[in-house]
Amino acid sequence: MYWLSRHRMLLLTILVMVGGTVLCAVAAGHYAWRRALGEESSQVQRQLQLYGQGLQQRIDRFGTLPQVLALDPDLLHALRVPPSPTEQQRLNLKLQRANEVTRASTLTLVGHDGVAVAASNWDQPTSNVGENYSYRPYYRQALAQGRGRFYGIGMTTGVPGYYLSQAIEEDGKRLGVVVIKVELSALEQEWLSSPDVVLASDDHDVVFLANRDSWRYRLLRPLGADERREMLDARQYADRALQPLRARTEDVLADGGRMVRLLDPALPQPMLWQSLPLPAEGWNLHLLHDASAATAAGRAAALTGGAAWLALGFLVLFVQQRRRLAKHRLRSRRELETLLKQHAQELRTAQDGLLQAATDADSGLSRSLEHLPQGVVVIDRDLRLVAWNSRYLELFRFPLDLVRVGRPIEELFRFNARRGLLGPGPVDEAIERRLNHLRSGRPHMRESEKDDGTVLEIRGNPLPDGGFVTSYADITSYKNAARELRSLADALEHRIAERTHDLDEARREAEQANRYKTRFVASAVHDLLQPLNAARMFVSVLRGKLSDPAQQQTSDHIDAALAAQDAILNSLLDIARLESGSLPTRVQAFRLGPLLQTLAREFGIAAQSRGLVVDWVDTDAVVVSDEALLRRILQNFLSNALRYSERGRVLLGCRRREGLLWIEVHDQGPGIPDALQGEIFEEFRRLHDGQQRGAGLGLAIVDRIGRLLGHPIRLRSQLGQGSVFAVGVPFGDASAIPATAPAPVLAQEPAADNPLRGRRVWVIDDDPHVCAASRALLERWGCEVLLADGPQAALQLATTATVPELVLLDVRMGDHHGPVLYETLAELWRARPPVVLVTAERDAGLREMAAERGWGMMAKPVKPPALRALMSQLLIRHRG
Repeated sequence: MYWLSRHRMLLLTILVMVGGTVLCAVAAGHYAWRRALGEESSQVQRQLQLYGQGLQQRIDRFGTLPQVLALDPDLLHALRVPPSPTEQQRLNLKLQRANEVTRASTLTLVGHDGVAVAASNWDQPTSNVGENYSYRPYYRQALAQGRGRFYGIGMTTGVPGYYLSQAIEEDGKRLGVVVIKVELSALEQEWLSSPDVVLASDDHDVVFLANRDSWRYRLLRPLGADERREMLDARQYADRALQPLRARTEDVLADGGRMVRLLDPALPQPMLWQSLPLPAEGWNLHLLHDASAATAAGRAAALTGGAAWLALGFLVLFVQQRRRLAKHRLRSRRELETLLKQHAQELRTAQDGLLQAATDADSGLSRSLEHLPQGVVVIDRDLRLVAWNSRYLELFRFPLDLVRVGRPIEELFRFNARRGLLGPGPVDEAIERRLNHLRSGRPHMRESEKDDGTVLEIRGNPLPDGGFVTSYADITSYKNAARELRSLADALEHRIAERTHDLDEARREAEQANRYKTRFVASAVHDLLQPLNAARMFVSVLRGKLSDPAQQQTSDHIDAALAAQDAILNSLLDIARLESGSLPTRVQAFRLGPLLQTLAREFGIAAQSRGLVVDWVDTDAVVVSDEALLRRILQNFLSNALRYSERGRVLLGCRRREGLLWIEVHDQGPGIPDALQGEIFEEFRRLHDGQQRGAGLGLAIVDRIGRLLGHPIRLRSQLGQGSVFAVGVPFGDASAIPATAPAPVLAQEPAADNPLRGRRVWVIDDDPHVCAASRALLERWGCEVLLADGPQAALQLATTATVPELVLLDVRMGDHHGPVLYETLAELWRARPPVVLVTAERDAGLREMAAERGWGMMAKPVKPPALRALMSQLLIRHRG
């Protein structure tokens, strides 16, 4: 019966384990699939909004053009009075020039009878001039409502486009229509980089834009007879065959998204379908996304749920087994305690027998004490000898006739006193002190050293019925060993002190060498940035003078190479500043969400060009850090993730763990071997399989910034699966976020083609190459460069008649310091023109000084577009 009951219990346990595993796997898999699908759907909605914004912006760019053209008096006159051939040709040329400026497809002027009077494509075989467009909805809408919009295929050109029309009125009477055609095929080319299917459908649910040819001109629903007649009358899609799009909806999400199975055009996997209405145009934008990642997440969660149930089951079995073992141990402990009590009783009986043997001994030498290594003597309550062993006689070398049963112990003390064994001082007092101690019956322990160097450990214990047992142990060898150990310890302490002093000297020398190295790197980078700055300016000037595409491409390659060199030198300078401790930090509380959003948007554009996707998870967390340096860390993480990923996506998000907020970047790259995970944070360490090779300084800067801010850096990686780089930042309080003042609004430059044209500019720099490059660049922008030379030439030329409107000023120029030199020049000019500091210095104090004085500041090597924008802003602000 016991075997049968045990067999049933085992079978029941197996059924619970298997059934629970299946249920947990199904529940966890379904939950994870729905959650992952929801996240994918949210990401698809955000991507769809970006596509919608791009489409709407392209249309809005041309939205006001028909209204502006409708006010043109030449167009109005051509509709009022039929133009002559000469006037018609002048109108054609005018529309052609306007079309070239706006970069639209065509501009057409249509009369009240629907016939095109003039068009921008008048010189093309597919000219619109003379064609009748009275059947087009955009023409009818403009005459009826004042304006119209219509997407269709051009009957003359055969090219599809979006038509925007505006009626031309005079005294409330509509004389004709001006029409602009906008081609949207460029959007389809941009959508080609997306791995998803992107569609746009009109108010009849006809797909007219798609990034895949097989999806264009598909019907998302059946058309009614009236709709077909309307499209046929308008000739909207000409002779294009409109085929139905066949799809089966398998699931509907909470946010309106759908899981569909595409039958025609056929796709092998289910797709997530999201739609976005564009009310202004009456269109709908659609995005079909491969949701296999959510399915994979569901499978992984199912495996995890099943494994968790199994682990819980095994844990329960383990706890039950531990309880059984605890019961067995408790029973064994009780049995052991019983045995110990028995043995303790036997030991007490043996001790009592020993004491009784010592008390009953009458021959002095007790056989029961002979096996002891110590010298032992036993006295009774009257302080007379009862028993002893031979070791006691050897230690004190007593005469044979002195030690006998019944002799007072006082006589042995006096014998030892005559030999000087009781120490200095009066003998009687020493003997009386020992006798009183024996009479008190208190146990004692002390050490005594004899004249021959022997050290005895003396222990005394009272007997139950009075008397005393005293043992004498020879511990001379232990004392000698202790003295030798103390001597050795003193010697070791002395050697440690010497080595510590040597190590301190070596550390100071190493720190001094490191400071020398840091200053050398900073100085070398500064000197290298000077010719690099000149080279980039010369390249900018050269690019403006080249007309051959091949030569322009070569110029672009040179500029890219110089930009890469610029990045390497700036990274070296950052490392030098981090090592020297001169990099300032501004640690404060701020919201992390906007920073993550900005990074995801910036790197998302670069990822799309390589067929990758950058996903990010929003957060409302408040952290305490230096926002600029934390941004630098995350930029390096994202840059590495894109560099070493050939497919898939890069994920940016946060986790709360160990009291910190861990900001993580996940990639699906090749992974990093364990042997290299510690080395990649060193300078000039690069993995060999990256598509884009860097200088190997990014992670070295990350490591140093992390140590500077006290933020731990972590790395998890698995070969073939990808890597996770993370930085841990402390949480902050939202109430501690400093208030930010609104950015000042600069006065707008009045209408002018070039705000720099004719402006008098001085360039003060001690490098002749930089001066020559700056002069060439500024003159190409139309500036009048009065001076491009060093400090001495500037001092000689400065008068009230040579005051410039703007000064480009270097900071470190031999014995001259830029801001100090400016004060001297201002006295000679009797004016204070605006200044742009152009320097390789990275001093935060210098930047604050420039901000206080209202100066601009540019770091070498200078990017010409940024310099031009800064100069324009300063001139506008100074003049205002």
